[in-house]
Amino acid sequence: MTSDSLPGASNSAPAPGRIGPFYVTQGIHNLRDYGGYATADGGTVREGLLFRSGQHMEASELDLELVQMLDIRTVIDLRGNSEREGFPCRRHANFTAQVIAYDGETSNSPPHEGGGGTVEMTPQRARERMLAVYTRMPVNPAMIWIFREYFKALDENDGGSLVHCFAGKDRTGIAASLLLHVLGVHRDDYVAEFLLTNDAPTREILERQSLPRMEAHYGRIDPEALHNLMGVLPEYIETYIAEVTRDHGSLDAYLATILGVDGPRKERLIAKLVA
Repeated sequence: MTSDSLPGASNSAPAPGRIGPFYVTQGIHNLRDYGGYATADGGTVREGLLFRSGQHMEASELDLELVQMLDIRTVIDLRGNSEREGFPCRRHANFTAQVIAYDGETSNSPPHEGGGGTVEMTPQRARERMLAVYTRMPVNPAMIWIFREYFKALDENDGGSLVHCFAGKDRTGIAASLLLHVLGVHRDDYVAEFLLTNDAPTREILERQSLPRMEAHYGRIDPEALHNLMGVLPEYIETYIAEVTRDHGSLDAYLATILGVDGPRKERLIAKLVA
């Protein structure tokens, strides 16, 4: 994967606000470009078109200027109604992008919300909770709807897109991985992209936004348990893939029959997003 700097920056060091694929922001966690990966046909997923992040409620004025500079034309908000109402995204004064969102809930008791009663959040319990999220996701009607809309928008809309949820790691991570799979990126590479969340330089933003509510339910959380909740593990995405493969035979079959990515749509996406 390549790591371009912002326009006008030297290639010898990251530009201000950019470390590799990550944009270093003041109030947005895990904002990054998920292009730049090699594809099976010898191409490269275009950079500067595909962005992912957490929610933008605490976006600073500088963050909003950065997002505006990225020229994002479509925003796919994977959060449900309660998340969008509780954490409304800030927008630039000149924001004109189409925002696509599901009218309902997309996740029951997301990890950042706490929930589940006052119990000790051990590393094993945190891991099991996250694995349950990935086990349910392939059959969650709300997630199926919003993922279908994500692929439809990428197919039909021009310009850059941003896909995000609350933390920008689970629902968003799967969305990005599915697209990279469609574009012909090797599984090892899109799993590595999924795991890049653990290297995000903005972890303190997510902790500031999430930890107080989580600790209200669980008390002090063990560091390993916190990593399992706020980061990602390889087995998370592998669980999603295994569930899909068991029920549909392959990711490609699931994408075609459930998410609307048939042969013609796949060809159009590759033509648009691979150089």
